[in-house]
Amino acid sequence: MKIVACNSNLPLAKAVAAELSLPLCNVTVRRFADMEVFVEIHENVRGEDVFVIQSTCTPTNDNLMELLIMLDALRRGSARRITAVIPYFGYARQDRKSGPRTPISAKLVANLLVEAGANRVLTLDLHAMQIQGFFDIPVDNLYAAPLFTRDILSRYGDRDLMIVSPDVGGVVRARQLAQRLNTDLAIIDKRRERAGVSEVMNVIGDVRGRHCLLVDDIVDSGGSLCNAAQAIANNGAASVGAYVTHGVLTGQAVERVANSPIEMLTLTDSIMATESVTAAKNIRQVTISNLLAQAMRAVADESSVSSLFD
Repeated sequence: MKIVACNSNLPLAKAVAAELSLPLCNVTVRRFADMEVFVEIHENVRGEDVFVIQSTCTPTNDNLMELLIMLDALRRGSARRITAVIPYFGYARQDRKSGPRTPISAKLVANLLVEAGANRVLTLDLHAMQIQGFFDIPVDNLYAAPLFTRDILSRYGDRDLMIVSPDVGGVVRARQLAQRLNTDLAIIDKRRERAGVSEVMNVIGDVRGRHCLLVDDIVDSGGSLCNAAQAIANNGAASVGAYVTHGVLTGQAVERVANSPIEMLTLTDSIMATESVTAAKNIRQVTISNLLAQAMRAVADESSVSSLFD
């Protein structure tokens, strides 16, 4: 197997390669003067099982084009099988028609990946599970829950915990983590007035005196998460923390989290931390490098990937 890294998250790609005791493939990914993406592979990939690691995070379109062009280069280089390893799958929130004359962009991205040459996709905590059905190739959707469970037990194992879903849509994800931890579940009922703005209406469940952990897959502007944390604190929670898989953190999100009741926001490194995230006192990252490495090895060896969900 060979591991190829594009530019969106080189530290994660290097960590995965180290876990597998393999070097990164020698490739060049650069821009022409007009910002066109140019890719060149400097070693033979004919007949190889190749894994391309690239999160389609900010700048989303640039990183997506890098991935597509790399897939095309590998296909034309006669790679035997090409697996797109996409820790954060951008456009996943556009998984259905939200109104008249609107696109289903997640399906479009799926088509582009297959057309570019991907034979398989490996990703983490898809925002919408039905996106797996947008592909006509195998899709392995990994979960951060086992990683979060171990981290929560090591950091908060002596506390009276309660898992909280910041909205109704995330109840399934939060319930699964609550079951793993054998603890209770609360839900935030909110009304969204417009995109990116949410108003917390009610806390379903008794959080008084409990150490509450908000669980979600994506934190973008941070508004929903911080409003939920404030609502929990107002309802008498002993403390509030948060575990989120993908830290998109646009605009003033980091500042918003810093000024919120959230004691610690734990993210995975599916998206490379910015300087502001690194400097924040109440934001930390846990690595998914071992999880991705195990999944890639399982794919290469044709063994079970689902065993990693335990």
